[in-house]
Amino acid sequence: MQSQRERITVEAIRNSKRAGRKLVMLTAYDYTFAKLLDESEVDMVLVGDSLGMVVMGQADTTAVTLDAMLHHAQAARRGVTRALLIGDLPYPSLHGSGADLVSDSRLFVERAGCEAVKVEWADGIPEKVEAAVASGIAVMGHVGLTPQTAAAEGGFGMRGKDAASAERIFHQAQALANAGCFAIVLECVPDELAELITSSLSVPTIGIGSGPNCDGQVLVSYDLLGLYERFTPRFVERYARLADSVREAVKRFGADVRQGQFPAEKHTVHLEPAELARLKSRLPA
Repeated sequence: MQSQRERITVEAIRNSKRAGRKLVMLTAYDYTFAKLLDESEVDMVLVGDSLGMVVMGQADTTAVTLDAMLHHAQAARRGVTRALLIGDLPYPSLHGSGADLVSDSRLFVERAGCEAVKVEWADGIPEKVEAAVASGIAVMGHVGLTPQTAAAEGGFGMRGKDAASAERIFHQAQALANAGCFAIVLECVPDELAELITSSLSVPTIGIGSGPNCDGQVLVSYDLLGLYERFTPRFVERYARLADSVREAVKRFGADVRQGQFPAEKHTVHLEPAELARLKSRLPA
């Protein structure tokens, strides 16, 4: 892997598996968060369509538009100078034609400055990935629980809990790797299945709710930081509770305003006495 100051490339991510180096990926949807993650030396910043839930307050990710994703990816790009920036292709991009997927992927690269895109598994996706890769676009795959189609598949929850469904996910991961994906996200699959997939692929796997035997891990940053409170997935470790900190800070601000303690003298700028006198002389009596 490259040194900490060098920009991380798709090839560096691919080579991390051979080097035995665990990968770290987190989500960001704006400049400020992206900059903080980048300065914290994550390997990849994902502009996830999870923004539909944690930023836009939607019930799931299916209503997220391409324009919304590009808007947020452009903002994140301004904050990322080192990590690999990846844009999530939204539901409409995956369920159109192969040409549509390639065209939308190119917008993430050319308009938003992403180095790669991520695609969730869907019918016909391997062929569309092949077309995107052939056009020079780096693609990350995603199997297991695929949030864009979760509602149609019985809701959010573990996937691959029986031999038949586990075999299907195994082959989906293989198909995406064979199509040219440089890494595969495994979401909410049993540890044993994740280990089998990871050991079978030459490209790294990135786990989320899939145990410790993947080549790296990803979480939604709002979950990790305790900002999104609608629900907390079982697999999330909250490393902070920033929602509590935000509420406390806002309450303190409100109290200071109501009690006349903010703004204080140190926050205040005054006119010079001579300028104040001139101003008053120019105003109606």
